[in-house]
Amino acid sequence: MNAAPLAERLAHPDAAVRRIAILDLQYSDEEGFVALLVRALRDSDATVRAEAARVLEGYEEDEAVAGLVERLADPDASVREAAAGTLAELKDPRMGSHLLPALAHHSPFVRAAALRALRALKRDESYLPAVEALADPEAQVRREAVGVLGYLRKPAAIPKLAALAASDAEAEVRRAAVGALGYAIDVSVLPSLVRALGDGSWLVREEAAATIGKLALAAGAPDLVARLADEYWQVRLAAARSLGRLKHREAVPALVEQLAHPIGNLRKEAVIALGDIGDARAIAPLEQSLADPDPDVRKLARLSLARMNPAKT
Repeated sequence: MNAAPLAERLAHPDAAVRRIAILDLQYSDEEGFVALLVRALRDSDATVRAEAARVLEGYEEDEAVAGLVERLADPDASVREAAAGTLAELKDPRMGSHLLPALAHHSPFVRAAALRALRALKRDESYLPAVEALADPEAQVRREAVGVLGYLRKPAAIPKLAALAASDAEAEVRRAAVGALGYAIDVSVLPSLVRALGDGSWLVREEAAATIGKLALAAGAPDLVARLADEYWQVRLAAARSLGRLKHREAVPALVEQLAHPIGNLRKEAVIALGDIGDARAIAPLEQSLADPDPDVRKLARLSLARMNPAKT
């Protein structure tokens, strides 16, 4: 594809023509097409700028990333979102040098988008700015800062994340902090996770139940059993899954009770957990689940029974 005609089309007075030219540029093999896309990031029409931001995904070059960071402060929301989405797909840690300065921007959207893009890059230089961002007045920024710290997996961040999980005013931030504690390498986070099991937001409780199982914190099993009576079935499901992973035999009676719950997904998780635990007390209830109205529950019940008593397969 010839870049010259494309360059001419990018200067066309009709924004629709310029936008189609952007779409054609992504298939161009001519030298300089990335520079044309970067130039289009400053087009007078928002639809053109947004298209250019989307098409730049995968082109991890300095001029492209610098241009996308600039568009995070675009006056048009669609352009800002497109630039943020493309930056979030970055894989080259070197590109983080363009993102770090944006953490001091006055716009919460820019700060949050920069942190989200930095997360997967795992740059050590982002650790201290992310810690500072935990005190940002905007919840979206604090949430993305938690994500950066979770990816960096530095033990020094664990107390900070635990404190945030317990005290942040926003449930979305507490939930993110609880999830980030999933990289902990010892039981020091258990008190924070147990406390999160009693959080006022079911989303936080669900995350805490899942994280306890992920970390194989057997001491948290009794608290997970209590969550099998949670008013939200999603929390019960996460607790059941974790109890199965922990093979906590004391959970069998409470898990058996879930086999009568109206939500099929919860019944399925309870069947799996009972099979994982392998306690003989679950055999009769699982046999009853062979008549469950949900075919998936029936199938999983057969599999769990086979695991517990291979002679009957």
